[in-house]
Amino acid sequence: MAFATVWNYCVPLTIITAACFVRSARCQAVQAENVTVLEGGTAQISCRLQNYDGSIVVIQNPRRQTLFFNGTRALKDDRFQMVLFTPRLVRITLTNVSVSDEGGYFCQLYTDSTHHQVATLSVLVPPETPTVEVKQEAVEGGEVELTCVSPRSKPAATLRWIRNGREIPGVVSQQDNGKTFSVSSTIRIPVERKDNGAALSCEAFHPALGGQKRVRHYRLDVYFAPTVRIIPPSGILREGDSLILTCSITGNPLPRSIQWSKINDTLPERAEISGPTFQISRLSQTHNGTYLCQAQNNYGRAADHYTLLVYDNVSLITTVPSTPKTTQPITSHPVTPTLLTPNFTQDVEDPGAVVETHSAVPYAVIGGVLALLVFTVICVLIVTIWCSVRQKGSYRTREPILAWY
Repeated sequence: MAFATVWNYCVPLTIITAACFVRSARCQAVQAENVTVLEGGTAQISCRLQNYDGSIVVIQNPRRQTLFFNGTRALKDDRFQMVLFTPRLVRITLTNVSVSDEGGYFCQLYTDSTHHQVATLSVLVPPETPTVEVKQEAVEGGEVELTCVSPRSKPAATLRWIRNGREIPGVVSQQDNGKTFSVSSTIRIPVERKDNGAALSCEAFHPALGGQKRVRHYRLDVYFAPTVRIIPPSGILREGDSLILTCSITGNPLPRSIQWSKINDTLPERAEISGPTFQISRLSQTHNGTYLCQAQNNYGRAADHYTLLVYDNVSLITTVPSTPKTTQPITSHPVTPTLLTPNFTQDVEDPGAVVETHSAVPYAVIGGVLALLVFTVICVLIVTIWCSVRQKGSYRTREPILAWY
């Protein structure tokens, strides 16, 4: 034990590159190989011997603690194992390597003359997948600041921001944490509501990744005021029909509550509201008016309106005189009395307006026929009267002649 203590702490041990014996004129040599390994991996430290004659071989760690004395373990660290001891090669392994194990390992061939060589162990620390930090929330019309962070790597990792396949230059900072480094890259970009959900990625490159990269994907979350649009029903609504309105809303965050109201009036008793859907069954003209849909979030408010106009449900039936080709009556579509009001603007899509044009055709025919009959009667009367007057004149002319005879 006394000899071992003196050996560990009092004798400077190094790697021998050449140890020549004066008596025998033979030269012994030892060579060490540098090693690079990933953190957490296994390192193999080898000492190659030349002209070995059985002298003492000692292997030490970077703190000059003896690991092995010939083939015997000297330091109680089970991570170190002697795997090979031959006249030409001595090899030990170190498992679960950490950055604290990095440094020079000494292979020494102990003879009358001492020479040494150092096997340098280098430990690479690949970066984990980087993280993205947001300094403040992104609001429409403002800027967002994003920071990509790789907290630990050796050597320092290289970070790059990518959007739509193009790199966004960032401000890079690096901090030395002893044997490892933390790296960050910060970008500032303007945002609009169209940028909500836009994809960005932060890529980390490192020699230990063998050409691969660690990528953190990030989607922009842009806050903006809502927009509101009422989807109206198609066609014309008449009494007895049902009204269904749908309020389409966008916004971030999406408004949780939707408000339906009627301008200058209260909502009808039969109105049913289910979230964005507004419904009235069996419409009447008392339901006419302007209905409003409103939504609000923390960034603003929006509204849209719909004006309801319910028509009377009245039908007009008109029979057209028979023609040689058909004897079937033609029934018109319902006609809305409000179409006759002077202030109403005729809608070409209103079936009542179309019927008004078609129903006027038979009246025009009847009127024409009647006018022709009246004209004919008047002409006959005129001819009859004219003939009668002429005949009377002829009688008066003959009477004096007969009297003279």
